[in-house]
Amino acid sequence: MNQTFVVTPKTGPAKARAADRIRGFNEIYADFGPVAGVGQSSRCAQCGVPFCQTGCPLQNNIPDWLRLAAEGRAEEAWRQVEATSSLPEICGRICPQDRLCEGACTLEQAGWETVTIGSVERWLGDMAFENGWVDPIRPRAERGASVGIVGAGPAGMAAADRLRSAGYAVTLYDRHDRAGGLLTYGIPGFKLEKHVVQRRLDRLVDGGVEFRLGVDVGGDLPFAEVRAAHDAVLVATGVYNARRLTAPGCGSSGVIAALDYLIASNRKGFGDAVPAFDSGGLNAAGKRVVVIGGGDTAMDCVRTAVRQGAASVTCLYRRDRDNMPGSAREVANAEEEGVVFEWLAAPRAVLGDARRVTGVRVQRMALASPSADGRWSVEPVSGGEFDITADLVIEALGFDPENLPELFAEPDLALTEWGAVRTAGHTKATTLEGVFAAGDIVRGASLVVWAVRDGQDAAAEIDAWLTSRQRAAA
Repeated sequence: MNQTFVVTPKTGPAKARAADRIRGFNEIYADFGPVAGVGQSSRCAQCGVPFCQTGCPLQNNIPDWLRLAAEGRAEEAWRQVEATSSLPEICGRICPQDRLCEGACTLEQAGWETVTIGSVERWLGDMAFENGWVDPIRPRAERGASVGIVGAGPAGMAAADRLRSAGYAVTLYDRHDRAGGLLTYGIPGFKLEKHVVQRRLDRLVDGGVEFRLGVDVGGDLPFAEVRAAHDAVLVATGVYNARRLTAPGCGSSGVIAALDYLIASNRKGFGDAVPAFDSGGLNAAGKRVVVIGGGDTAMDCVRTAVRQGAASVTCLYRRDRDNMPGSAREVANAEEEGVVFEWLAAPRAVLGDARRVTGVRVQRMALASPSADGRWSVEPVSGGEFDITADLVIEALGFDPENLPELFAEPDLALTEWGAVRTAGHTKATTLEGVFAAGDIVRGASLVVWAVRDGQDAAAEIDAWLTSRQRAAA
């Protein structure tokens, strides 16, 4: 077992000071330099049972590429990285590694501090683009079949990468005017600068993937026409039906959905005209902001509000810090930037009137008992009400699927009891012939890394299905 970790302490990449980084939307972490990248990679113990790999949804060959990086063989390390992931430099930036690979690291479990796996992955990915190691998509042969992918987010991008590389004609459909899904319009630039997403999209375009943007499948374009135009279809729409507050006063114009807020902010970053932002409706500048929710979307909202110049930002979450679903790293970053967290606090009512919010009435909660998902249920504390002053309330309560059978006019498309698309067993096949599904629309709102995994798996399954059909027809 390698024991470099004994003499080389864990060191993360340089991080901008909170006072500096809140002035803009640039990423707050820098890449490792060569010395730091090699040194941190060398800390991997090369243990016999790589729990880091099993903790990664993509099953990345983490010990292998850490060893190669530690030996100064960066390009070889990169080849190992890209073998299992279509978007490694993106996952290296936005994955909650503390809950995945790094949280499972043997060194972390033994008290030596985890290897900085995500930062090394990002470093290798950025270096690969800078040095021209990222190969263009050039299929060895065209397969003579086409696949339509509905949704150009991470699942759709990952599937398009794999399918086009295998020689299929691929068309990506998306309702937005830019591809990338939540990578483009949901995640703020301080976590993921947009040029990082764009270079992946550019690679798909250069490789022959066709994009049809600003097209609402099921609205402007009937789903039946998409099916008719392709030999197979992958549904990778994600879930965008925002859960809303049901407390009294939640209908005020000062209560807004998290995704509307984040999309407006990202559009302003692109230089778009956003009337709802300019009018102040989706702009936190000068306002006392309360964000309700405990996931990474809530963290994106609170940190965006700080950068927009909010007078104050408070996050309400009904459980405690240990039971919060979001990344611990993001919570720490938000606290450094001045966000106040009210743990064990749930909204009871929005104060004000239909046109103007003045505050939120909050109910203090207490942990009650462990629930099925491993987190604790909560119950109200008697007499534990208090008010928080607010001008803007942002709902970050999660997302549910849209009603796709109705939207697509496909009543035979089966759903789960939660409204997600039902697939057969452990496959990506839906109840419609030749139609597959992947990502959040199947598993519910989840992580980008799981969307990438699902997209890659769906591509492999579609390839096998089309191949079998071609053989049967021969």
